[in-house]
Amino acid sequence: MIYLVEDDDSIRELVVYTLGSAGMQAKGFDRPSLFWSALEQEIPELILLDIMLPEEDGLTILRKLRNRPETSRIPVMMLTARASEYEKVIGLDAGADDYLPKPFGMMELIARVRALLRRIQKPDPAQDVDPSYTLGTLYVSPKRHIVQVNHKNITLTLKEFDMLCLLLKNKEIVLTREQFLNSVWGYHFDGENRTVDVHIRTLRQKLGEAGSYIRTIRGVGYKIQEDPDPEQENFPV
Repeated sequence: MIYLVEDDDSIRELVVYTLGSAGMQAKGFDRPSLFWSALEQEIPELILLDIMLPEEDGLTILRKLRNRPETSRIPVMMLTARASEYEKVIGLDAGADDYLPKPFGMMELIARVRALLRRIQKPDPAQDVDPSYTLGTLYVSPKRHIVQVNHKNITLTLKEFDMLCLLLKNKEIVLTREQFLNSVWGYHFDGENRTVDVHIRTLRQKLGEAGSYIRTIRGVGYKIQEDPDPEQENFPV
């Protein structure tokens, strides 16, 4: 089951219809109060959430979801007319797993929804044998979902955690934005896409001093390493 909170009737009805046509059950709510009532009856697999809503805004709803044990791990995709990078950072920092600005195409929406659902329906069997990673002051345990910097726990969203693990599995190897989209989001997107860059920026911020281990390789992508590499030219996002 997918829940959509969207006060625009035309968008809500179109998204619910499109998801249903793609074989996915979905329910739409035009007010947050109706959404909260539905949560008491059924916990969905995925939530699509607008920001500008009556009663309370989408970011407030997102933070409440992340603070409730029964909903803290539900993937949340923000659907919003706010398309600036600043707004994306705010949404991702609040715990969103993906961010799709309006207007958006139904095919891309379906691709992203399916990618998020695949990740929760098909856990990686290799996770049971994944090693823990230590890099300078950074410690990550994929199996226990623990991230620490200087022995202090760091809270990351699902996407941020997956990106960090992907970097650590490929230590000192440069990963392209397309590789991140394929491995973490589970889909290929042709054209300009700042999703990876925004997630990298928020990941660096949350890691604090350990965020400097994530290097930007201009024109290519990102890699993680503890010591500076004089053969690579590094630039901020």
